[in-house]
Amino acid sequence: MTQAPRIAEDRSGPWTVPELVERNARLHADRPALSWQEPGAEEWSTLDWAGVRERTTRLAAGFAALGVGRGDHVLLMMSNRPEHWLCDLALVRLGAVPVSVYGTSAVPQMTHIARNCRAGVAVVEGAAEVDRWTALLDDAGTPLTRLVVVEPGSEGTHLPYAALLNEPVPEEFRKSLDASRPDDPVTVVYTSGTTGEPKGVVLTHRQVLANARAIEGIVELPPQTEHISYLPFAHIAERMLSLYVPCLRLAHVYLCPDPQHVAGAVRTVRPAQFFGVPRIWEKLAATVRTGLAALPPEQRQAVEEATRAAREYVGFLERGEEPPPELAAAYDRSRERVLVPLLAVGGLDRVTWAASASAPMPIDVVRFWAGFGIVVMDAWGMTETAGVATANSPRSGFRLGSVGRPVPSVEIRVAEDGELEVRGESVFAGYLREDGEVVPAVDEEGWLRTGDVGRVDEDGFVWITDRKKELIITSTGKNVSPALVENALKEHPLIGQALVHGDHHSYLVALLVLDPETAPAWAAAHGVEAGLGPDALARHPVVRAEADRAVAAANSRLNRTEQVKRYELLAEEWGPATGELTPSLKMRRRVIREKYAAALADLYED
Repeated sequence: MTQAPRIAEDRSGPWTVPELVERNARLHADRPALSWQEPGAEEWSTLDWAGVRERTTRLAAGFAALGVGRGDHVLLMMSNRPEHWLCDLALVRLGAVPVSVYGTSAVPQMTHIARNCRAGVAVVEGAAEVDRWTALLDDAGTPLTRLVVVEPGSEGTHLPYAALLNEPVPEEFRKSLDASRPDDPVTVVYTSGTTGEPKGVVLTHRQVLANARAIEGIVELPPQTEHISYLPFAHIAERMLSLYVPCLRLAHVYLCPDPQHVAGAVRTVRPAQFFGVPRIWEKLAATVRTGLAALPPEQRQAVEEATRAAREYVGFLERGEEPPPELAAAYDRSRERVLVPLLAVGGLDRVTWAASASAPMPIDVVRFWAGFGIVVMDAWGMTETAGVATANSPRSGFRLGSVGRPVPSVEIRVAEDGELEVRGESVFAGYLREDGEVVPAVDEEGWLRTGDVGRVDEDGFVWITDRKKELIITSTGKNVSPALVENALKEHPLIGQALVHGDHHSYLVALLVLDPETAPAWAAAHGVEAGLGPDALARHPVVRAEADRAVAAANSRLNRTEQVKRYELLAEEWGPATGELTPSLKMRRRVIREKYAAALADLYED
C-alpha cells in the first residue's frame, strides 16, 4: 500500500463547541457573528457573539421545557436562516444532538431518519414542512411528538418558535449549560443517499474541531473573515464552514437561504473566502464566459492577455517556483487594470481563498479561474471524515486537478485495489443504529474504507479517480471512470451536465444537458435564430453539429475504452427539485439512469 504523509497538527484547546461560544462571548462580545436579511429587507440584521450566547441560552431553556435533555436528538428542517443556526448551537449547549434534514427529503427519507435517531421534537420552517411532518406524528414507529414551527401563522396547532424564547431562564439553568465533553456527540449527519438509504454519521466535538483546526492550519485568512452560508446545514461541508470553523476562528457568517441568490450575496458581501461545490464554480464560470463573449474585440483581447499572464503566474506557484520578476510585474499590472475590475462586478475581487469539494472538479473550470488569479483549492473528504481529509493549500502547496495533501488530523493510504483508506482524529465515531448504539466502521487499526479510488503521487498529493461503486465495467472487462469522461465532455461551454453509461456494454454512451446560460448566448453568436426555447435549441442542427464536435474533442483526449460512441442531447437541467441531484448537487446516477432508461436503451439500438 502507498501512504501519504501527515502534517504536524495543532493540539491546543478548547475541544467543545460550547466552550468556543463562551470564549467568543466573553472575550469578543461585540464582534459580529451572524448576519441575515429579513424577507423583503435590503439591510442585513446582525447578531454579535454576546447576542449569540444570550439567544442560544434562551432557546436552550425553551427546548429543556419541551423535555429535551442531554443526548436527545432534535430534528431541524429549515433553510439557512438564523433560527436554524441558533437552534443548532442552543441544542449543543444543552448537551442535546441537533440533526439537520435536507429540505428536499421525501417523506420516506424523513421517516427513516426520525426512526433511526429516535427524535421526539422537530423544528421546521413553515406550512410546507408542517404538511410533511404532521404524518410522522401519527407514525407509531417514531417517537416524534412535537413540532416547533418558525414562520408565524404557519404553526396551526403546533408550537410557534417564538414560544421557545419566552421560557424563563433560572440562574441555575445557565450554570448547567456548556457541560459537553470532547467525545460527546455534537451532531448526526445523514449521508445524502446517492447509493441507498441515508446512514446516520455520529460526529463528536473532538472530531469536528480537529477538522476545523486542520482547515485553519492550511488556510491563510485574516481574522473575522466573512463566510456566505448557502449549502444545506444537513451537508457536512456547510456545518464545518458555517458552524464549527466560525466558532473557532471568530468568523462572520452571512446566511443565504436560497442558493439561487448566492451570486447576489457574493456581490454584496465581497468575501475573502468562498466555498463552492463544482457545479457552483461551473455556473459562475459559464456566467463570466457569457459576459466576456459580449465584450468588444479589443476588450476581449485585453482580457485574454491578462488571463494568459495569470495562468502562467499560477503555473509557477503550482510547481513551487518563484515567478520571474517580469512575469510577476505583468501579472500585477493585469490584475490591477483588468482582472480585479472584472471580478469586482461579481463580488469576487477580495477572494484570497477559494475552495471546492463534494465531487471531482473539472480541470478546465479550475484553469479558467486560475486565469483570473483565483486558484480554486480542491479538497476531498466525506461526512465520515468530519469534512475535509485532503486539501490543496497556498501554505502547503497545490496541484491543480488533485485534491491536495492530507490535512493535519488524518493520514491516507491506498489499498491494493486502489481504494483510498483514511484514519485519524477527525474520522467519525460510527453509524447510529435505532437502538442508540454507535457501530464503528473502521478496522482494528482505525482505517476507514472510503469507497473512492485514487492514487498518491511522489509529492504526497492525492488524485481521485472515481467512486469505487460508480466505476463502469464494460463487457470487455475494462474499468472506466465515468467522472473522467464526463468532465472531458463538459469542457465545451455548450455542455452543462453529463452522465456516461456503459456497464456490461461494449461501448459508452452519454446523456448531455445543454447549459441553460451558455447555450443561448452561444447560439446567438453562431447565427441561430433568437427566441428558441431549450427544447428547440437541443434539436437545432447547428447546435447538434457543435455537440458532435464537443464529443469528438473529448474523445480525442480519451483512450478507446473511455470514448463515447453515441449520445442524447437534453434540454432540461438536472437539479435537486427534480431528483437527479442531491441537495449538495452531486449526481444521483441511479435516478438518472432510471428516468432516462428508454433513451439509454435507444442509444444501444443498431
